[in-house]
Amino acid sequence: MKLTQQDQARILGITTVTIRNWRRDKPKLYEMIMKGFAFDEAVDKSQRNADELKELAKSFEVKDNS
Repeated sequence: MKLTQQDQARILGITTVTIRNWRRDKPKLYEMIMKGFAFDEAVDKSQRNADELKELAKSFEVKDNS
């Protein structure tokens, strides 16, 4: 799930105005923060995919009826 700027600000404990100011006045800081959010999003997506694959694998397990 993509975070809104308001979500990002809340997570960081700042205002959306601060994020906009960083984007304008401190582009490297802004870039690092956005990369951090993108990294977290990629990790979350990977975990969801791994969970989905585990469930799929379980659905194909052969039950031993002996």
